Amino acid sequence: MTTVSELSAAPPRAPGATAIACTELIYAFGETRAVDGIDLEVDAGAVYGLLGPNGAGKTTAIRAITTLLPVPPGMVSVFGHDVAAERMDVRRMLGYVPQQLSADSGLTGRENVALFARLFDVPRKQRLERVAAALDAVGLLDAADRMAKTYSGGMVRRLELAQALVSSPRLLILDEPTIGLDPIARASVWERIGEVREATGMTVFVTTHYMDEA
Repeated sequence: MTTVSELSAAPPRAPGATAIACTELIYAFGETRAVDGIDLEVDAGAVYGLLGPNGAGKTTAIRAITTLLPVPPGMVSVFGHDVAAERMDVRRMLGYVPQQLSADSGLTGRENVALFARLFDVPRKQRLERVAAALDAVGLLDAADRMAKTYSGGMVRRLELAQALVSSPRLLILDEPTIGLDPIARASVWERIGEVREATGMTVFVTTHYMDEA
């Protein structure tokens, strides 16, 4: 079976390599500037936390980095690829867990992850093993064939992490991954994130408004 470490497609980290670079990132909704001139640089292989209260523009920045919001060329790049000019190249390198729940409650855990494997073009011959490895990495292999609607909130968040991992991303982006969870579930989610990061060496970019998590 595929091991957790094989869930990362990241090449060996080169000294000084940059995973995310934003230069004067600005995004406005009408006359309201949700993001007003962010400069940041995230080293490849790092764990980087973006801390801020609700409404600070964290999710808007994430959506720009993940190509979900249009920005001018030269403003944001991921592993040297401009998100404006090379959108599909950027998307192939990302695993993304949004704030809003994305798991389908009408599918099993395994079916949810398998759907993401197909959407992200995981080779057919590798899908079964990669789906199982992703579920195992987040501690859901034993519950894989249960309907997602029977999962607790913490289990759903771990399922979404498995969905993001199945495509072997070089960059894992987590937008407030523990929002609304109780302390035990929060600790479980962070434990799994830490284990995956340690095993794969992938870059992890996290937004949060919890000081203890940052």
